[in-house]
Amino acid sequence: MDVVSFTRMADGTKADYQFLDEQEGEFIDGLPARLLEGLSSLSESFSGYPVSRLEHSLQSATRAHRAGESEEFVVAALLHDIGDLLAPRSHSEMAASILRPFVSEKTYWIVKHHGLFQMYYYAHHHGGDRNARERFLDHPWYEDAVRFCEEYDQNCFDPDYDSESLSFFEPMVQRVFSKENSFDEERVARTGVQPG
Repeated sequence: MDVVSFTRMADGTKADYQFLDEQEGEFIDGLPARLLEGLSSLSESFSGYPVSRLEHSLQSATRAHRAGESEEFVVAALLHDIGDLLAPRSHSEMAASILRPFVSEKTYWIVKHHGLFQMYYYAHHHGGDRNARERFLDHPWYEDAVRFCEEYDQNCFDPDYDSESLSFFEPMVQRVFSKENSFDEERVARTGVQPG
């Protein structure tokens, strides 16, 4: 079978959907390579900073790696701004959505909210609320998000920092994206398989 037999999903057969599952599996296996390609394209994204968005991402991941953070956390730091290219107004949510099936709920939450948390450093300069993150003050991962922004985001624009290369992180990206380990409602509904 090269293509499914239907033009409306409601008309698909079990064989059609088994075929599509196989195709999707192969496509998902290529996700790490597409993510690395996407990161590489951040070298040409909007400027104004002393480093490219790619270099910012590499500094973030390098600092996390050198500080002894978990591999999952390092990969999340590497990818935290990958949404800048396609979702500049909601980049945090996009990056978090990419990571969600592969990382812990804590890591997902930190990446999802880092855009709001990083506003602490600049929002007041243009009339915004630098303390907007305080709406999450009672959240168990509030301090973790503050720490992420302080140690692995706001300080990663240094043109003299000796970052590791993208290829250095490639094996980590491959490993993190080789297993789904968080709760993904759509996947559970589709396959009936619970994570874990």
